[in-house]
Amino acid sequence: MTAAPIQLNTEAYINGLGKNARMAAKALANATTAQKNQALMTAARQLRTAKITLLAENAEDVKDAQTSGKPAAFIDRLLLTDERVEAMATALETIADLPDPVGRLLAQFDRPNGLVIQRVACPLGVIAMIYESRPNVGADAGALCLKSGNAVILRGGSESLRSTRIIVDCMTKGLEAADLPEACVQLVDTVDRAAVGALLSCTDYIDLAIPRGGRGLVELVRDEARVPTLLHLDGNCHTYVHRDADLDKAVAIVENAKMRRTGVCGATESLVVDAEIAPEFLPRLVAALTGCEIRGDEIAQGCDSSIKAATELDWDTEYLDAILSVKTVENLAEAITFVDCHSSKHTDAIITENAAAAEAFLNEIDSAVVMHNASTQFSDGGEFGMGAEIGIATGKMHARGPVGLEQLTSFKYRVAGTGQIRP
Repeated sequence: MTAAPIQLNTEAYINGLGKNARMAAKALANATTAQKNQALMTAARQLRTAKITLLAENAEDVKDAQTSGKPAAFIDRLLLTDERVEAMATALETIADLPDPVGRLLAQFDRPNGLVIQRVACPLGVIAMIYESRPNVGADAGALCLKSGNAVILRGGSESLRSTRIIVDCMTKGLEAADLPEACVQLVDTVDRAAVGALLSCTDYIDLAIPRGGRGLVELVRDEARVPTLLHLDGNCHTYVHRDADLDKAVAIVENAKMRRTGVCGATESLVVDAEIAPEFLPRLVAALTGCEIRGDEIAQGCDSSIKAATELDWDTEYLDAILSVKTVENLAEAITFVDCHSSKHTDAIITENAAAAEAFLNEIDSAVVMHNASTQFSDGGEFGMGAEIGIATGKMHARGPVGLEQLTSFKYRVAGTGQIRP
């Protein structure tokens, strides 16, 4: 991978990447499924072959991040291990095994005049992926964009640049093996922050920008983008323990939802619990959540002396850390009102054995993903059978929830005639 020149004209550099990506996207539009799959399978093998080098480069990234005082949750997202590298490679193979979303017949209309009109799935074009800290996002985004026929420009955080270079090099070798343009997956190989602004203004070449990171990054993209965006601000996810919950099940689910990985956007940040069961449930939960700081309202504090006082800010905070806020409510209706008020519309769950209560919660909560008796950490493209995800969309236009292959396509109408003219 050739780095950007030291004396960098950032706008010209980004436009060059964009122009190359546009040409690559045209080539991808005619690529066969076999070619795309070959590229992905080869890239997966290359990741395994390059594992030692990748881990060594990642160790340097992690060392620098620790030296600069990055928090533990940030370091966890940045860190690669043998298992995480293998997970990246496996994700590429899984995506290769999925059906090709391009060319799917979505609908067909046979008109009385003999015209045959088909609505057919097609790629979006060129995608700019702007993300922080997590180097695996580069592999996931590259693979998903490739399989869905889109060229992608990756702008990872400066903290993960060494790691990302190796990952993109593996993707490039896969493209070479499949006789596809290297520009199908490109890296913005500079730490110049102006590159993000240049990407967001690159209307001649970029069809969609997707940010994946903290609130600061997403707000920047939302506020400055001149290209279309697909984004979410926070993962302020809630789990509501209803009075008819199986408490053993509830303890296990909440522990996993909060503590499995505290730095992911699907982690539960706020627990809502019916006051009726709080005196029995909360002490059991506190005992299970070892190392987790719990902040609650007055009723919650009265249930266990280790629960600290919550403030109004806690109800709207995505901690990305071992901290959990607890709000007690009187009933299902109050729980739904609270969650709808404070949720970031990412993922919210109810734990209950009452089917009617579950149905009401699932119907009324206006979030991209709603769950019943399951950990919010399942809100993930891989867990949804998508192989991986490029992000979680919390808006309501085009895509919502985990964004996988199908969500990275649009459609066009193909009209076949036999010489018809309009009267």
